[in-house]
Amino acid sequence: MNENLRDALARARLQPTDVATKLRVTPKTVARWIGGRVPYPRYRTALADLLDLDEAELWPDVQRRRTTASGIVAVYPHRWSVPRAVWLHLFETAETEISILAYSGLFLADDTGITRTLAAKAKAGVKIRILLGDPDSQAVADRGTDEGIGPDVMAAKIRNALVLYKPLCSLEAVEIRLHSAVLYNSLYRADDQLIVNAHIYGTPAADAPAWHIRATEKADLLTTYLDSYERAWTTARPYTTEQ
Repeated sequence: MNENLRDALARARLQPTDVATKLRVTPKTVARWIGGRVPYPRYRTALADLLDLDEAELWPDVQRRRTTASGIVAVYPHRWSVPRAVWLHLFETAETEISILAYSGLFLADDTGITRTLAAKAKAGVKIRILLGDPDSQAVADRGTDEGIGPDVMAAKIRNALVLYKPLCSLEAVEIRLHSAVLYNSLYRADDQLIVNAHIYGTPAADAPAWHIRATEKADLLTTYLDSYERAWTTARPYTTEQ
């Protein structure tokens, strides 16, 4: 029995017949999936999208097997196509550290559910580091121009994010810094998992691809990105609410 799938369908108030109609399979096939049979990849993707969940939440064993060699859990054509449930699950499962590197990352700061999750994790002792672009830096101005929104808009987005993160600044486990680095990716880490959002010239970050990585014994893909984060962190300046 796939308890995760059964519970997800119940929360979504979907019957096997509903799923069968949307995915163009038979109700008996859906019943087999609930009973424990693993769907073909295209149906796993479609079902996860239907339930607004990550495949790893419905078939964790399959995802563990898939990431053994490469460390890649999933690839999304756009950052906006990463289900919100994936972001929440990423941060909710953190036990040691959450690290964010972006220019503004406003889509997270503007999500009350996520900021509350970050606050709860900080109060539980999880170390949280948020690294945003210095709104007065040339790198931020250039990125705004590259995205076609203009330097002032990008700087404004960062200042908006800082205002939204202000309640976190009073928590001991939270530290925010401002960088002046040229970023080729935004990074969103929770312990040994990472979502990487590519930066593409002329394309807003939300429209650019993203991939979900998990640490493995044989792959050093995660380490490469984390080393990059540390270099940006050490050269950034601390942010305080008085600024």
